[in-house]
Amino acid sequence: MVSIEMRLSGVDELQAALAAAVERMDTVTREATAAAASLVEIAVKDKLRQSSHRRGTPTPSSPGQPPALVSGNLMRSIAVRGPTGGLGVWGASIGPTAIYGRIQELGGMTGRHHAAHLPPRPYADPAAHETFPIIESTYLAAWATIFG
Repeated sequence: MVSIEMRLSGVDELQAALAAAVERMDTVTREATAAAASLVEIAVKDKLRQSSHRRGTPTPSSPGQPPALVSGNLMRSIAVRGPTGGLGVWGASIGPTAIYGRIQELGGMTGRHHAAHLPPRPYADPAAHETFPIIESTYLAAWATIFG
């Protein structure tokens, strides 16, 4: 019978290095998620600044265009919640707290007895899509700090 014995050195060090890399990856991913969410928040607010009008005058924004700025309440209500998660899975929510924010984005029936139709005036979705290339770069730059 032949017996072969192998001794590997450095396994403990390798395990420690891998654990440190995983922890660093989680940290930079959380930071990149926070940065990405802030980029989207800025882009959404920029969309809401595209046009304005005085209170009590007809809205000048066309269906399909972001709602016009009147009081600034909708724009001020845009907020980031997060990042939340951990262990490699991070997320954030960016959106309005103003109750009418959703109907402005998606359109729908509104008013007394839902008698009026408000056409969609998207602002959040277009801003997010326009920001995707920058978000991708944000994550790639963060991960490059680990893997170079």
